[in-house]
Amino acid sequence: MEGYKRYAIYYAPDPGPLADFGAAWLGWDPKTGKRRAHPRLPHLPCPVADLTAVPRKYGFHGTIKPPFRLIEGSDIALLHRSAAALAAQLKPLRLDGLKLSRIGGFLALTPQGDTTGLGALAGSVVEALDGFRAAPTEAEIAKRNPDRLSARQNKLMQRWGYPYVMEEFRFHLTLTGPLKEDMAEATRTALAPVLAPLIDGPFRLTSLCLFGEAKDGCFHNLHRYRLAG
Repeated sequence: MEGYKRYAIYYAPDPGPLADFGAAWLGWDPKTGKRRAHPRLPHLPCPVADLTAVPRKYGFHGTIKPPFRLIEGSDIALLHRSAAALAAQLKPLRLDGLKLSRIGGFLALTPQGDTTGLGALAGSVVEALDGFRAAPTEAEIAKRNPDRLSARQNKLMQRWGYPYVMEEFRFHLTLTGPLKEDMAEATRTALAPVLAPLIDGPFRLTSLCLFGEAKDGCFHNLHRYRLAG
């Protein structure tokens, strides 16, 4: 688990049909650390590789604690032990399900039903592991376009290193990069029947994963922690 530029705590689906589809759709399997062939779906407005170029390197996931550099004096072994201890205290969650949504300009899977518990879980992870996070550099802050953020989002970025945490947190599993409206709707129409059987039924979050960003920018799923609280 050593030698990665940044680390993050993500939700990643357990091995199965949804995880397999996500890896193939994005073209990157963070568990095996290998490229995947994209599926051939009819009626897409452009090749899958183009639709998924932006989110590919992150792998199919839902962000819980955003990527961060380790603070000087800490190490990945301690982060790993702390994440394992935290997961042992957190309770698994059950939500109504997932749905295909458009968030801003991109498509993602988002949770249905009451997400209060999910937001609380994410906030507790952000806070509990914050001692491992190095402060963002000026360049990292600039990438977040602070002039476009609300005053509250800027405060959250200063405190937690990311603007979309705590009450600004919105759980999602990204499927595409930014798309114009017509391309987004065409992609949604093509994806919906393929995803329907994969997201039918309740959504259960029973584990969290430690991801690491390699030197080439691709994220790897390094460890899965079962929630046992």
